[in-house]
Amino acid sequence: MRHTPVLLRGATVITMDDELGDFSEADILIEGDRIVGLGPSLEHREIEVIPLAGHIVIPGLVNAHLHTWQTGLRSIAANWTLLEYFRWMHAGLATCFTPDDIFCATQVGALNQINCGTTTLVDWCHNNPTAAHTNAALDALFDSGIRATFMHGTPKPDPKPGQPHFSEVPHPRREVERLLRERFAPNDGLVNLGLAILGPHYSTLEVARQDIRMAMEFNLIASMHQGGGPEKAAGGWEALESDGLIGPWINIVHGNDLSDERLARLVQLGVSFSIAPEGEMTQGHGFPIMGRLRSLGAVPTVGSDLESIMSGDMLSAIRVAVGMQRALDNAASRRATGKIPETSTVTTREALSWATTAGAQMLGMSSQIGSITPGKQADLVVIDANAINMRPAHDPVSAVVMQATLANIDSVMIAGEWKKRHGRLLATDLPAKLDRLARSGSRIARAMNLGTVISP
Repeated sequence: MRHTPVLLRGATVITMDDELGDFSEADILIEGDRIVGLGPSLEHREIEVIPLAGHIVIPGLVNAHLHTWQTGLRSIAANWTLLEYFRWMHAGLATCFTPDDIFCATQVGALNQINCGTTTLVDWCHNNPTAAHTNAALDALFDSGIRATFMHGTPKPDPKPGQPHFSEVPHPRREVERLLRERFAPNDGLVNLGLAILGPHYSTLEVARQDIRMAMEFNLIASMHQGGGPEKAAGGWEALESDGLIGPWINIVHGNDLSDERLARLVQLGVSFSIAPEGEMTQGHGFPIMGRLRSLGAVPTVGSDLESIMSGDMLSAIRVAVGMQRALDNAASRRATGKIPETSTVTTREALSWATTAGAQMLGMSSQIGSITPGKQADLVVIDANAINMRPAHDPVSAVVMQATLANIDSVMIAGEWKKRHGRLLATDLPAKLDRLARSGSRIARAMNLGTVISP
């Protein structure tokens, strides 16, 4: 942890704190892992001063949904529909992973998130058939230095003769107890635990009941996919509501096929939603439900979902999300009135909130992250606004959302520690890590005869 206070001087600061507002030129004072001061011309003794004129500072981004274990299979699923993905990824490629494959994929995937400006990652790990696989994923997250919620999931292979279908198997309680006892006690680090359960769409009703009750017992978020193919538990949401098992501890990923009535009821019950617009439109889930959520007063979160298909870059994910929703709203207006709306239906500030304050709220971490507020953790992204693609940045928020790219992310800080500086990721032996990942991905692809992953 940093001991000498640091002062970030003269930056444009987008706080995402409604009470504080933004600053065209301000200083951020950091002591240890926290923000302790914010405003113009701050002073402090024995301090490291970092001049940031011409830079924009935003809160660290929250990637609300990523299957980081697929990093070594980048682009291999780019032309697959969801049905092909189920067949070739879960019933095929996933079965070839060793714990070492999980480690190097999660390690590089998490480092890439930092490189792209993500400081908090929701790592949805559902390819962990053994405790060794799970330990490898956790070791990689800790090694990367990212802040993360590790969503412990379960694999989805085709059953062997005599074995039950995965939809009939409850989440492994003993493994969750082991993790809480051995890996998260006491939980004073950057990584915490959640459950990536099957939910009523992908499991029987009784399995869904057991899994949600366990999450409630251990005070863990229960995140689940919803949509893609027929549901396993018809009427499952109604039954779970009758049992009192739906509330803010539930996180739904996708949700494209939920009826308007069911969606409204879930929002009323405090359920959070994580949307992956690019992946959903690519794979065939249906149109993302961000507009439907907004009409109900709910605020969605955004994830990049699958690096086996597309970029993990959250700036790209935000831009796709806002463009998609504006397109849907514009089309609806044309149908209703014969003309486009008088003004944009989604602002760039709202879009940025999906990956900052909303992500923090979904994780129950609003008091720690999500905005640049004194007292919160120093999770910050420094964006170079002097670059040719951004200058002049008349509207800093819009410049970040609509024009900034990976090339503009100058520095990234997590809990007061620099993880990227002057455009360079501060990770040791990165070329060796990338070579290891390439070998892993190539071996897995060859094992399933799905082509060759080309090494550099």
